[in-house]
Amino acid sequence: MEVVNLAAFAILLSLAVVLVAQVLRSGPVSLWDGFFYADALSALVVLLSAFVSLVCSIYAVGYFRHEESSGVLQEAKEVGGRSASDKLREYYALMPFLVFAMTLVALANNLGILWVAVEGTTLASVFLVMFYGRETSLEAAWKYAIIGGVGLSMALFGTILTYYSAYGALGTDTLAGLNWSVLARNAAQFDKPTMRLAFILILLGYGTKAGIAPMHTWKPDAYSEAPIPGAAILATGVLNCALYGLVRFYILSSKCLGPQFGSQLLILFGLLSMGVAVPFILVQKNFRRLLAYSSIDHSGIMVLALGFGGPLGILGMLLHMTFHSVTKPLLFFCAGNVQQHLNTDLFQKAKGGLIHSMPLTGAAFLMVTLAVTGSPPFSFFQSEFTVLRAGFARDHFVLAIFFVSFLVLIFSGFLVHITGLVLGEDPGLPAADMCRWKRYSVAGLSLVIVVMGFWIPAPLFRLIQGAVGIVVGG
Repeated sequence: MEVVNLAAFAILLSLAVVLVAQVLRSGPVSLWDGFFYADALSALVVLLSAFVSLVCSIYAVGYFRHEESSGVLQEAKEVGGRSASDKLREYYALMPFLVFAMTLVALANNLGILWVAVEGTTLASVFLVMFYGRETSLEAAWKYAIIGGVGLSMALFGTILTYYSAYGALGTDTLAGLNWSVLARNAAQFDKPTMRLAFILILLGYGTKAGIAPMHTWKPDAYSEAPIPGAAILATGVLNCALYGLVRFYILSSKCLGPQFGSQLLILFGLLSMGVAVPFILVQKNFRRLLAYSSIDHSGIMVLALGFGGPLGILGMLLHMTFHSVTKPLLFFCAGNVQQHLNTDLFQKAKGGLIHSMPLTGAAFLMVTLAVTGSPPFSFFQSEFTVLRAGFARDHFVLAIFFVSFLVLIFSGFLVHITGLVLGEDPGLPAADMCRWKRYSVAGLSLVIVVMGFWIPAPLFRLIQGAVGIVVGG
């Protein structure tokens, strides 16, 4: 099961690179009479999904071997009645299905199929949330399923209303009336009142899936209960899919209504998400839940950047999406290593000084904390500074001040928590027993993060620029 997953995701990443090369060389590509469609934006999301899937599958080998040897999966058997091997089969079956759904989100030309694929990510990930079968896991899974189901119902109604608003312009009752390539050419002729309602429903629907406030309440529970590799994919790949769907409808809304209507709503929800994350990060007692509120903050940053709009705002959003997909998994890997070593996810019980018993994880935890909070020279500083420039360029001076203030508070809270966990006197803990799979995951991803702070590969930046052109130019 380990070999099959590793091989499959390595092949997927290779194919994603081939797709990126083809899009950069010849522009958008399509297949099966336009059923599948990939432009620069699609190719970027596919590439990020494939990258996250591979690095999480590498870490998962060491993570689940430790869970099995330490008896955690045996405890899950006592709760749910299934053996450790059954639990592993469940994970290694769910993960390809989840990655397939994420890939389909980006490649589906039909916006109805896109909705079905997003629903598929929910169906797969809800079982990951309840993986351990604990009472808290079941509660988190139900919460995720119910809130996510309500959100996706609104997204479905938004998709239907989008079709209805386009019906007069397209004069068609075929499925091609929901194809992105068709809608984008005719969006200026859509029925405007219907499109306003459609975009509001889409924002609430896919915003729930992205975990922006106030539809965020499922995130802390889900991220703290799912296995670490699954939680990392939820926080990166699934988040990217929700934002991708939102961006596609934002383009249609902008062409139909002008950018002002959608931008105002996006700015409101983006700043609200950042503001909601601040107090919970400052007083957080659980480092798994801390990562969830960090994800809420970063989804708010990306939504805010989309709301600022213009080439700078869109560039800031897509850069942030790229850097977030590369950086956030390492934050989860370090948290998973600490939790497995200490058998707790509470700061109070951890007592600090982990750098002595876990030198690699401790150093990486500090480094990725600085990276994820936007400290220079790490890549998040570039994307957040680009978002700030976009705010000033659009004369959103007060909003830009709020943006910076929230970033400073989140940086302070994160740094206090993680330095207290990692630094300090040696508490006398035995050295952590880390297998090569976890070591390679942490060390390799740390190297990628450091390199990307100074250098973005030229083809990747060209792809991002192409995606910016799609969003700005429609």
